[in-house]
Amino acid sequence: MDSWEASVEARIRAAQEQGEFDDLPGMGKPLPGRGQPYDESWWIKSFLEREKLPTDLLLPTPLQLRRRIEQLPDEVRDLPTEESVRAFVADLNTQIVSWLRTPTGPRVSVRPVNTDDVLAGWRAERERRAAAPPAPQQPAAPPRRRGWRVPWRRRTAG
Repeated sequence: MDSWEASVEARIRAAQEQGEFDDLPGMGKPLPGRGQPYDESWWIKSFLEREKLPTDLLLPTPLQLRRRIEQLPDEVRDLPTEESVRAFVADLNTQIVSWLRTPTGPRVSVRPVNTDDVLAGWRAERERRAAAPPAPQQPAAPPRRRGWRVPWRRRTAG
């Protein structure tokens, strides 16, 4: 074991002498999070931040499903047809039923979504949008006309 460690240390020293560790990202900068209280899940949070992933991924499955149910009206608002709304709700209900068959995580009350209620809200939103007057568009500014002047004539201060 000592010979293996010695060969690794020798390679590290050789790389340092050749300057392979120079100009690494973050060189000369303080360590992030230094001076803050210890957080057991610091690496998960830094991964989510670095990869720009939503923090909802940290929630247990029933809470993720509850959040999706709460956000359902916003998610179906821009769907074009009733069939697409029905398909979206059916997919969500499939996920909910799958979780109900083998629940994991905290015991949270999650029930399948009533498709007719979602469709009624979707229709009401579409009617509200259709009845609302369109947002006023600003007219395009007319092209600026350059003032005509005789090129050989100069203004005189008077």
